[in-house]
Amino acid sequence: MDIEIRSYRKEDETGWVRCRVLSFLDTAYYDNVFREKERYEHPAIELVAVYENQIVGLIDIEYELEERTVCSRGTGLGGIIWHIAVHPDFRRMKIGNQLLKEAEKLANERNLNRLEAWTRDNLWVHGWYEKNGFVKVDSYLHVYSDHTDEIKGVMKSNIDQLYPVQTFAHYTGENKEDIRKQFKRVHDCFCFEKYFS
Repeated sequence: MDIEIRSYRKEDETGWVRCRVLSFLDTAYYDNVFREKERYEHPAIELVAVYENQIVGLIDIEYELEERTVCSRGTGLGGIIWHIAVHPDFRRMKIGNQLLKEAEKLANERNLNRLEAWTRDNLWVHGWYEKNGFVKVDSYLHVYSDHTDEIKGVMKSNIDQLYPVQTFAHYTGENKEDIRKQFKRVHDCFCFEKYFS
């Protein structure tokens, strides 16, 4: 199978969005849907994998020109993987590895010393990062609520007759088990980091 890894082009946007949506459906990010491709404040490495004119994989890495302007940790210039995805019909063909390898080559050319990636609690995704030299270094919780009973006592509106019915929040404290007991949908969000040698 002849997969082309190349730079993202504006005309790829619809295919990029479709690939990302389909890739995320069977992950903990199943409802993290974008209607258009994200744009970045800082420079970015944006690559796609193409098979027969179809986008079958993608990687976006926003990177720093000045330390700690994009990444949440580390020293030196780094990049953060905002999106990496492979269309479900094209998985297990090493497309993600090819995208990462090319992105790392470009990152080295830009004098980056590391990549950072945040992902949720899908163990197969963790395994992929670890096989590719990333190390788990941090975590916090993503907390969702669309249940009125869960929201009471946590959030209220200062506007009369306006009632919150759905929330998404980050929990960075130490009492993670208490949060898991209080809310039905809670995901660990892990930081994986890879330093280049």
